[in-house]
Amino acid sequence: MSSTAHPSPGPRSSSDALAVWGIAALVIATVLLGALLPARHPAPARSVAEDPACLEWTDGCQVCQRLAEGPACSLPGIACQPVAPHCLRRADG
Repeated sequence: MSSTAHPSPGPRSSSDALAVWGIAALVIATVLLGALLPARHPAPARSVAEDPACLEWTDGCQVCQRLAEGPACSLPGIACQPVAPHCLRRADG
């Protein structure tokens, strides 16, 4: 039996340790910034279909009306190009 001693791993060099600590600090800073900074979410735009004052609206292809049972919409044409929906008739005038 041979009793060969394996060399023990040497201490980590200071540049390796510095790189590891630098990466750890960067990860921690990124996580903290993401958790602590306020998020900027724009207020969601209210669609005409969600506006209770809008009784009738269109996107240029379909015409929809607000009924007691819920909204009812016409069928679009075959080659219709929809545009931004807009209100045609409001409850308040």
